[in-house]
Amino acid sequence: MDPSLQSDAEALWQDTLDLLEQQDIPQSTLSMLRSCTPSDMTDGTLVIDTSMRFVQKAISRIADQVESCLAMAAFEPMKLEVRHVQAAVTQHVTTTSSMTRSEVDSWVERHEDAPKREPVAASWGNPDETQTAEPRTNPLVEEVAFNDSRLTFDNFVTGDENMLAYTSAIAVAEGINKTYNPLFIYGKSGLGKTHLLRAIQNYIAKNDPGRICVYKDSSAFVNDFTNSLRDKTGRYTEVLASNYKNVDVLIIDDFQGFIAKVASTDFFFDIFNELVSRGKQIVLAADRSPAQLGMGKDALDERVTSRVGSGFIISIAVPNYELKVRLIEAFYDRLKEESQTYHTPYLSGTLTPENIKTMANMAGTNIRIIESFVQACILASSRNEESGKALTADDIAKIAKEKWPSGRKTVTVTEIQREVERFYDISHDDLVGAKRNKEIMEPRHVAIFLARELTETSLEGIGEHFGGRSHATIIASLRKVEKVKKEDKIFQDRLNQVRNNVIGNA
Repeated sequence: MDPSLQSDAEALWQDTLDLLEQQDIPQSTLSMLRSCTPSDMTDGTLVIDTSMRFVQKAISRIADQVESCLAMAAFEPMKLEVRHVQAAVTQHVTTTSSMTRSEVDSWVERHEDAPKREPVAASWGNPDETQTAEPRTNPLVEEVAFNDSRLTFDNFVTGDENMLAYTSAIAVAEGINKTYNPLFIYGKSGLGKTHLLRAIQNYIAKNDPGRICVYKDSSAFVNDFTNSLRDKTGRYTEVLASNYKNVDVLIIDDFQGFIAKVASTDFFFDIFNELVSRGKQIVLAADRSPAQLGMGKDALDERVTSRVGSGFIISIAVPNYELKVRLIEAFYDRLKEESQTYHTPYLSGTLTPENIKTMANMAGTNIRIIESFVQACILASSRNEESGKALTADDIAKIAKEKWPSGRKTVTVTEIQREVERFYDISHDDLVGAKRNKEIMEPRHVAIFLARELTETSLEGIGEHFGGRSHATIIASLRKVEKVKKEDKIFQDRLNQVRNNVIGNA
């Protein structure tokens, strides 16, 4: 496209984004729109490019709204075309990493099935060996089989509960938003945190191999450090630290695993500070927020929690009914496709739309178990079809009971209070007592709000559980939470986390 036309397209797109920002559009959708690049503007049509198919589909669903703002910005009718463009892998990558050009070229050759060079005799992991040929890539980097991996952005099923985490992960993978550093994603087990972290790794390996991306869970990181200590000279620990500091993107999963690992935490903290000071990207995931990891007797050091919590913190909530339906549909489609590809008749069973709705109502919140649940229902459907029968609601209920044997348990006000007290690290007496300082009022409001939302207890009954508070006081707390959660995203995240913990323990 002509440079002047390119400039006009970029200006028009930016004006359109400014207008969209003034409308009631979720922040996650705006992030997806900002990730697109205007590439053409001819015959009354603005073309924007994205390397993500999901982004293409999501924006196409709100094309009318975008085109309305586009027309306002252009002062004439305009059409929008969202084009999927495959990100190209090139050998000439500009990077600030410590990899040499020969290393980048070597990596690209290996992954394009080009003839390999002679093996390198030296090992970066051994300080006693001397490099006698071209240096190898960072030994911490895994060989990623991204063509076979299911843990990609395209395979991630999105909903309101995880959309912001999803778009943030894409921004980090594409390197388009430096404000997400560190990116800290938290939520209970089985909600897709590892999927997003692996998707970042897979995306970078495929689309930007010049960036050195290292994925480790906390257990592997601690093992690396502990094993390095076996060398009494400390030289192996120095080499390990150097390898970790020579990365562009460091991803640490299950960050809560650093609790009670003081020496490993100090080692990580040193690496963290070095990478951040050089503008390198950090991505962390845990079952709790940084603030929560700093609570209790086994808390992480405050200097660590404050530093890892200084970037962009986002929670993933448990899936609601609508997201469960999409998850079940996605797992069903993939398993059916695999059945046809690999000729597995035992996965040939059919799930009707009514079956899927029933499954969503009976499913728990752990996405990994939901996937297993779908497979079990397909197997049951296959067996039924062999004898001329259809899968029934009773069949589904039996499978659901096997997957989630505890069944549905009624949540009580006492259980909510106990979880709020644990989350905020306050006593029961303070929660239900007369104190009105800020540190007590928020947890009290949250506990009252969740008691109303998750139980059948009357307003008067809730008041009795909170020191005999009046009907009017309970209503005031409910209104306060409704107001603040619309205005304060951080508070909303805390509220969601407590709700998830209560539901998860029920």
